[in-house]
Amino acid sequence: MSKAKLSDIARAAGVSPMTVSRVLNGRGGAGPETSERIKQIAHELRYRPNALARGLKSDKSGIVGVIVPDIANPFFPEIIRGIENVALQHGYNLLLCNVVESPDREIDLMRILESQRVDGVIWCSARLSEKPLVKALQSFKAAVLVNRTVEPQIAGSIMIDYRSGAADALKHLWNLGRRRIGVIAGPAASRGSMERLEGLRTVFADLGAEAVATVYCTPDVNGGALASRELLEAHGQVDGLICYNDLNAVGALQTCEALGIRVPDDLGIIGFDGIPLAEFVRPKLSTLHVDKYSIGQLGMRMLLERIEGKFVQHSIVVRPQLIARNST
Repeated sequence: MSKAKLSDIARAAGVSPMTVSRVLNGRGGAGPETSERIKQIAHELRYRPNALARGLKSDKSGIVGVIVPDIANPFFPEIIRGIENVALQHGYNLLLCNVVESPDREIDLMRILESQRVDGVIWCSARLSEKPLVKALQSFKAAVLVNRTVEPQIAGSIMIDYRSGAADALKHLWNLGRRRIGVIAGPAASRGSMERLEGLRTVFADLGAEAVATVYCTPDVNGGALASRELLEAHGQVDGLICYNDLNAVGALQTCEALGIRVPDDLGIIGFDGIPLAEFVRPKLSTLHVDKYSIGQLGMRMLLERIEGKFVQHSIVVRPQLIARNST
């Protein structure tokens, strides 16, 4: 069956194509009975508007690009849900891009989003360095970064206060009497990792101490398992472990089980992000909880303001909340 056109609906309804167009786009143009007849005929003919053509006329595609470093990481689906909740309320759909922790793929995906004429982009935890990040963002009318900042005229930002969160994690372990504390730092290219380490260095300096060791790794369970094994086998007297995220901390729990290290008796472990998994492992994982759904909602609202040219708010900072559980 060939695709139905406005002219087909107009012929069947006995009206002009212009009238059909106005009715189907919610701009009036006909009385209630005629409008209902047009909509019914459009439904029977399975008419679908040409989104590209409509976008060219309005200079809007109704699509927002969302980039995440790894969709398998439970941190990001909640952010995406928050974005989608607000987007759908305002007539936008999402085009989701999964980077798989590759800066090169980030550049490729930004080019694809540009070719799709998205109205704006929300970019989570970008791994690109500053110059290529700014260059990529300048191709879009509106952009919001999660966990990165650039000049406000280029993109708004939703920042998690990783410095204060990491500081709270260290103070928590220290107050429990832990003195030989190691750090599983996540990806070296992650801005969040750098900020966590800055927060830790500040508190260590105030305490007149330093981390026993810092090991970088991929931000997943396997990365945490490998990094914690490396650290614990080289520094057997570690009694506290601060992990880049909850997935790394779960990997560290697995390593401790394999090495016969008791948690929390021998070693206290704390993660970051507050993903649901943290509450289901044994022992339950202490963590710095982040309201990821709200971050998604805030990011999409900020993007909508930028799409409309309303630069009301350039930056929002979200502070993590310490949740102490059995692992410490």
